[in-house]
Amino acid sequence: MKKLIIYVVVLAVLGAIFLVPGIRNSLKDLFFPIATVENAVHIEADDYDIDLQGINVPSTNMKNFRNKPVFLNFWGTWCPPCRKEWPSIQRLYDRRKENIDFVLIAMKDEEVAVRKFLKENNYTVPVYIAQSPISEKILPKAFPTTFLLDENGRILIKEDAATDWDAESIHQFIDNIIK
Repeated sequence: MKKLIIYVVVLAVLGAIFLVPGIRNSLKDLFFPIATVENAVHIEADDYDIDLQGINVPSTNMKNFRNKPVFLNFWGTWCPPCRKEWPSIQRLYDRRKENIDFVLIAMKDEEVAVRKFLKENNYTVPVYIAQSPISEKILPKAFPTTFLLDENGRILIKEDAATDWDAESIHQFIDNIIK
């Protein structure tokens, strides 16, 4: 009798999970947040219109990175957490520069300080200083702030803390978006 009651309860719970959309969607969002990519914020064409002064690469406009996956990072030489994550960004760049575009924008910084920082550390990741306003959708409120955008301009990852960008989970995530 006990087994029958347990089976009925388990079936009722599973039925509720699979048949009640609110419960199913809540559990999906809780356990599989990447499954909510279809609800991601999109960066529109106008949001990409940022003139970028190249520091260790030619100057360009962010529009040239549309329709491609982009690693977009806002940082500053004055920011200790930003400096902390730089080695992992460089390693990610070295391993993934053929698969994804890298755009690192130095904020509230002087060009001389940025050039000195890159040279002292032998960093080769493309670095820019914005020369025009940045859309509110991506304007950072904290530093560092990093976005991983897919080729459609969807924000797949937004991280506003120092992160190990060379972690295997990041590489697997990139593999999934470049397929």
